[in-house]
Amino acid sequence: MHRTCAGAVIACQSVRMSFAISATVMQTPARDELSVLEGVTIVVDDAGEIVALGPASQPDVAVAAETATRRWTPPAGSILLPGLVDLHVHAPQWPQLGTGLDLPLEQWLFQHTFPLEARYVDPAFAGAVWRRLVPALLAHGTTTAVYFGTNDGHATDMLAGACAELGQRAFVGRVAMDHPDGTPSWYRDASPTAGVAASEASIGAIRAVDAGRGLVQPVVTPRFTPACTDALLAGLGELAAASGTLVQTHCSESDWAHGYALDRFGTTDASALDRFGLLREGTVLAHANHVTPDDASLLAGRRAGIAHCPLSNAYFANGVLPVQRLLDQGVRIGLGTDIAGGASPSLLRQCHDAVTMSRVAADGVDVRQPASLRGVPGAAIDTVTAFWLATLSGATVLGAPVGLLEVGRRFDAFLVDTTGGDTGASALHVWPEVDDHARTFEKIVRLAGPSDIRCVWVDGRVVSGAMV
Repeated sequence: MHRTCAGAVIACQSVRMSFAISATVMQTPARDELSVLEGVTIVVDDAGEIVALGPASQPDVAVAAETATRRWTPPAGSILLPGLVDLHVHAPQWPQLGTGLDLPLEQWLFQHTFPLEARYVDPAFAGAVWRRLVPALLAHGTTTAVYFGTNDGHATDMLAGACAELGQRAFVGRVAMDHPDGTPSWYRDASPTAGVAASEASIGAIRAVDAGRGLVQPVVTPRFTPACTDALLAGLGELAAASGTLVQTHCSESDWAHGYALDRFGTTDASALDRFGLLREGTVLAHANHVTPDDASLLAGRRAGIAHCPLSNAYFANGVLPVQRLLDQGVRIGLGTDIAGGASPSLLRQCHDAVTMSRVAADGVDVRQPASLRGVPGAAIDTVTAFWLATLSGATVLGAPVGLLEVGRRFDAFLVDTTGGDTGASALHVWPEVDDHARTFEKIVRLAGPSDIRCVWVDGRVVSGAMV
């Protein structure tokens, strides 16, 4: 049985019990480390925290398991992994997923995206989209998402409410934008003062939606510097500091965006954001493909992070993010789908694409150049690093206690069936004769989809699939 909780929200979210699950765990506690824990027992208390993990015979695990309300061993061939952390999702762009990607970014925004986002003043339309988007991401194993909402505060607050009701860990931000040259007249804040006030009101509303649980949090969200006046950027920086709220925006995504900041501010995008107080610990900078070495040092010092969106970058960024170099400089990086600039809602697909794009960067693309000059030495990453970016590293950017299954963290996880299912329609199938743990892990990351993901938990609650 494989179902989503979308049609039974109350039933799913009212279930709050302690349980013990015995399974093989695969996860990446470090950039270059795959950890495989065979047949361990994980005990989760009724608040969603992991309180014991280890062999069932281990005394503390045995004692904790005895007190659990339910004990469960998944079917043979199941692998348990930490939930995925998507650092960059444009929630209102869900209806345009997979379309319009033949255009440059600025045309794509004005011809397709802004007109769509302006529709969300209609609560019925907004609610219908949110009720499809959130369950779809949960079914893909995305237990944490960082959402750009819309310019409309009510629609954004509704998104936060949907995340809370459906059980997804989320950071949700009203999109602030007021620049007369960078936004259409029919889709912007009336003034910097109005933009800051609307964002402040949304922060309060989102906190009220999930009061006491902390599963859904607000995030200050200037769209990007071309869409915001200096006064709005400064006001949002002050709001973030006063409210203790995280920040998300775009940064040096493309040649156009990078050049725009240099022309307007006389400095890079990252440096300009810092001047406005927007580069803080936990700030999520989407893309950032064109950040300079000095920018990287600034980001590392501020403990801000980058949402690497490899598929979207292939369409809009004019280059490949130098992941290895930035990590070596101490920059925090996670992965993002960039719905709908990225044409897939799967963060596992982004792992695959991150590896692919890094190989492209390493090998180069212009065959007229000799091999020694064609690529960037040392640029390639592997599947282990990519999955670490999608889990623990992304969680570290946000300061969220997820991304790894260990005692003291929240139980955000998904269970994958590696047998290919009853019909054999799935491409994911482990062959014991040839597949060791490393190969099995790589297959999961590259091939698993919703049909293979049997159960998803957030904070210890089943939010997609079922424990059967």
